[in-house]
Amino acid sequence: MNTAPVDPWLTVLVVGAGGREHSLARAIAADPAVSRVHVAPGNPGTSTLATNHAVDPLDPDAVAALASEIGANLVVIGPEAPLVAGVADAVRAAGIACFGPSAAAAQLEGSKAFAKQVMADAGVPTAASLVCHNDVELAAALDRFGAPYVVKHDGLAAGKGVLVTSDRAAALEHGRGADQVVVEEYLDGPEASLFVITDGSHALPLQPAQDFKRVGDDDQGPNTGGMGAYSPLPWLAPGAVDQVMAEVVHPTLARMAELGSPFSGLLYVGLAMTSRGVRVVEFNARFGDPETEVVLPLLRTPLAQVLYAAATGSLDSVGELEFDDRAAVCVVLASRGYPGAPQKGCRIVLPPDAEDAFVIQAGTSLDAAGQLVASGGRVLVVVATGADIAAARRNAYAHVTQIDFVDGFYRSDIAAKAV
Repeated sequence: MNTAPVDPWLTVLVVGAGGREHSLARAIAADPAVSRVHVAPGNPGTSTLATNHAVDPLDPDAVAALASEIGANLVVIGPEAPLVAGVADAVRAAGIACFGPSAAAAQLEGSKAFAKQVMADAGVPTAASLVCHNDVELAAALDRFGAPYVVKHDGLAAGKGVLVTSDRAAALEHGRGADQVVVEEYLDGPEASLFVITDGSHALPLQPAQDFKRVGDDDQGPNTGGMGAYSPLPWLAPGAVDQVMAEVVHPTLARMAELGSPFSGLLYVGLAMTSRGVRVVEFNARFGDPETEVVLPLLRTPLAQVLYAAATGSLDSVGELEFDDRAAVCVVLASRGYPGAPQKGCRIVLPPDAEDAFVIQAGTSLDAAGQLVASGGRVLVVVATGADIAAARRNAYAHVTQIDFVDGFYRSDIAAKAV
């Protein structure tokens, strides 16, 4: 991509209110082609670099109307729920470029069963699975695959719909009563996340990352939306990204086009690097959280211009994405009780940004006195960079200790094994 000086011309609306959207707004605002950034509805963190708008992100007509009102020429949809609700369709119908798949294409994340069928049709390597519609089918599937049991709710579950357990009773309970669940064989090996920007035919991979789903140290406790991440992955085999693009991404995009639902936006590929080769764990239809927080700070290529190229079907005009040679680590501070019933309302005092560390706000709001408070489960994300993963990790945890958040907790082992 041409990085020569340009006059700002892009007005961007980011849809969503979490840490991913704060990270996206931060990276988009740094693009020299961007003149204004708006976020709907946003949070106290996004308000420091963009204009927030109190608009329901799940209301397609309201989002499209806001985009028209502010003169946006690019809308970037962050979370999965607005995509499944058809917000991208409404924005495009208003004649505005949108980065995010249609409601039909977003079923790659909205339905685990649909994604499995697409992978089967496209010959994409993934875990063997069965779709279950009642408790009898569920029990039979658990017996077929055996322990460890992997049970996934079919629909959106904010990263908490998957149970991996050796306890058959717990696996039954997790899937009991659901209209549809997917039971899979267990995949061994480390996991990796790969973000791919695509306009439906052309595709550009970002730098891989690894996140930490379990709530506690040493991967103990229930799944969460993610407790931290790091990038790059020094253990990933050379050529792995090219292999995934050839064996997973391009066949999937081709199959979605054949189905009449071309996928344009961000394809998140969750991978298991198993003893039998690369396997797809899941697809998501948007930037993953918290991997976004470590991938975007390392991206040198101006983000908004790449997203606009994807949204307008001209991604072939963009060269390979460039990343600097540093490493990034992020640590999530969650509120006591998460991922069950998190405590809300705890006051938070943040330190100033450091040269190599800053805070992304995920689940925050302002109380009546204008004080920053916790309003969600995952509340803050501390992001740090360094010459290598060890340095980035030290910088992250040093910044964590400066935050005043008495109800907050975090994992102490993010990226420790990578070091």
